[in-house]
Amino acid sequence: MAAAPPSGTRAIQLAVTPKGLPGPEHFDVVTRPLGAPGPGQVVVRNRHFLVFPGLGTLIGGQVEGVPLPPVHAGDLMFGPAVGEVVAVGAGSPFRPGDLVTHLLGWREYALLEADRCGPVGDVLPSPVAHLSSGAAAYGALTRLAELRSGDTVFVTGAAGGVGTLAGPVARLLGAGRVVGSTRSPAKADRLVAELGYDAVVVPGAPGGTLGEQLGEAAPEGIDVVVDTVGGEQLTAALAAARRGARFALVGALSGQLSPDTRGGSAPVGIDTYRVVTHGISLRGYSGTDHPDVADEWTTRFGAWLRAGDLTFPHVTVPGIERAPRALSELFEGRHFGTVVVELPHG
Repeated sequence: MAAAPPSGTRAIQLAVTPKGLPGPEHFDVVTRPLGAPGPGQVVVRNRHFLVFPGLGTLIGGQVEGVPLPPVHAGDLMFGPAVGEVVAVGAGSPFRPGDLVTHLLGWREYALLEADRCGPVGDVLPSPVAHLSSGAAAYGALTRLAELRSGDTVFVTGAAGGVGTLAGPVARLLGAGRVVGSTRSPAKADRLVAELGYDAVVVPGAPGGTLGEQLGEAAPEGIDVVVDTVGGEQLTAALAAARRGARFALVGALSGQLSPDTRGGSAPVGIDTYRVVTHGISLRGYSGTDHPDVADEWTTRFGAWLRAGDLTFPHVTVPGIERAPRALSELFEGRHFGTVVVELPHG
């Protein structure tokens, strides 16, 4: 039975706008009043919320073209969350006890309009799986790259939330060889042993340049790239691309994780001559441009999870107080897969 909501809720507030990447010292745990739900509103007790690198960009105020608002000092943090409805206003389509998704994470309870919530349902075997970044990986592979059977796929940032799903999903969609990149040799080993990557390159590792490593990992060249990083890794991927290669650009972590750009710029050197002569396509992926992907992904994700064909690699961090540290650790590359904060709900 759903518990009644309290009169206030603990939440994470941005206390100070940082000059570079935000650290734990830039946040406070605060208590804010929690009103009763009015007509068409619900109160949700959050169970899990997502920690994602794009928060650095929002805090940096670089939101042009991004369908989310900036985060200023004094604002509460937000992001995808899964929780339980505990109170409803008149006319709400939900009832206490329903599980829903919404965007007001980073707090223990959220008061919001019911039409800003989505029902969890039973398509996925675990509610927390709704916080995966797999829709971006799936959409990039199916809508932009149009993956073909036997393709060689290269995934940059393969140990992140997108990359840990992009490689295995590419395999399920028919890829012949899947290569990833990560800056951690330990993560490289996990990508091969646990997620079925055929090879993983490690930028900056001794024993060969990134280009040389790619040449060994994909000796016949690359057909598809799912790029979450940009920078030198995108440059190297272009040099290894085969004729007609399709690049789906999903992220720009080389810029988002730079303390010098505030997350809103990721310059890269591109050999346009090679792009032209090899007929290479480079397209940026945005979920808002492909509204049909989310439901399609959820259906296939659920089927793959239940069949044991796919896993959801994620790290669970307990307690709202640890959320700022988890964000900092994400920027530092300490985690493997998606990072989720779990709130007590007993």
